[in-house]
Amino acid sequence: MRTVTAGRVFRRSSLPDPPVAAEAHGSTIRDADGREYLDAAGGAIVVNVGHGRREIAEAMADQAARLAYAHGSAFTTGPLEAYAREVGPHLPLEDPAIYPVSGGSEAIETALKLARAYHLANGDRERWIVIARWGSYHGNTLGALDLSGRKPLRRPYEGWLGRFRHVSAAYPYRGGLPGSNALATTDELVSELERVIGAAEPDTVAAFVAEPIVGATLGAVEPPPGYWPAVAELCRAHGVLLIADEIMTGFGRTGRWFGLDHWGIRPDILVAAKGATSGYWPFGFAAASGRVHDTIRDAGPFVHGFTYSHSPVGAAVAREVLRILEVERLVEASAAKGERLRELLATRLSTHPRVGEVRGRGLLVGVELVADRDTRDAFARAARITEAVVAAARDRGVLLYSGAGNADGVDGDTILIGPPFVVTDEELVRIADVTGEAVEAATAEVATA
Repeated sequence: MRTVTAGRVFRRSSLPDPPVAAEAHGSTIRDADGREYLDAAGGAIVVNVGHGRREIAEAMADQAARLAYAHGSAFTTGPLEAYAREVGPHLPLEDPAIYPVSGGSEAIETALKLARAYHLANGDRERWIVIARWGSYHGNTLGALDLSGRKPLRRPYEGWLGRFRHVSAAYPYRGGLPGSNALATTDELVSELERVIGAAEPDTVAAFVAEPIVGATLGAVEPPPGYWPAVAELCRAHGVLLIADEIMTGFGRTGRWFGLDHWGIRPDILVAAKGATSGYWPFGFAAASGRVHDTIRDAGPFVHGFTYSHSPVGAAVAREVLRILEVERLVEASAAKGERLRELLATRLSTHPRVGEVRGRGLLVGVELVADRDTRDAFARAARITEAVVAAARDRGVLLYSGAGNADGVDGDTILIGPPFVVTDEELVRIADVTGEAVEAATAEVATA
């Protein structure tokens, strides 16, 4: 007879016995034992309008009670049409059209297919090559993972990857260092991209994909001055679509509505998720410019889709999050509070011998940890420094976001900080203080080992 056993969760957490999250409000999560945690990472840099917003829960419940699901191939819905109209003015695209999906990885897969469909509609059947950067992260489905340049995540699945091409990371702090796959200057980066485009067969490159400011993989790294205007011009000159991955940087995270707004760049396709619904509903979208959308539409149906795309409940939640961002001026709050947080962290850590750089825009702030400030040598991966910092902060009641492999694909440690935009000044001070204490505790153990 088959033994009957209770089901269990295939956990994502590496903790042997993770706490049970029970409720949350503002920037605080409380577990089932009553312990509180200051969510300085916004989950995975997701929560922007804060936890526990009853108005979002009510919008969700109201829409679900009236219409929870209608397949996107047969219907459109009021919430979806309204959201497209309302979010459009914030998108850095000409005459945008959104294709809603369930999250970032699906949105990236959609963007890739949009790029291919656009070129096919134009009769450019040979345009299939997509270029991304090392040190990037675009998702965990196979297409998105192949596009990503995050080597630790790619390594177990290399046999299934290899269709996309990569250029160096736009990473001034590590540009040119051995094994970094990074360049420091705009001239170097743009020249390399032009060489890669030129090395392909004529008219075979379909798109270039990049994050305006790199989040999880490198820890809030922005490119050198002039990079984005030069890249946009290069892509236009070669008929290559520019795809902006704004999954982490979108909806106010960097102190502007979207990351590319810092440089006034308008891509051909933009991908968003995370902050679109602040974690209240699995939702994201790929937004195409009017030129891309109309070209695809006029050529025939876009052969693509997911069961839960075009969700009316997701759209209702996204509309309410958008309203809160607008009414409470939380994008502006992200800019001001991010500057304050960087100042606090710099005061606490800028002279620490194990801190190479404090950086970022808005409430997307990174701390790079190094074994030697002068040489910028990274800690060995075996030391698990970033994990030790996160654990030390968690023991003190503050949640941070870890990153590893940034230096050469194996070694390197970063901490990423991205609290909700409703974070208070008192909480910002606590985040900086606890991050400093955690860095000191984790690196002191290595120094004495």
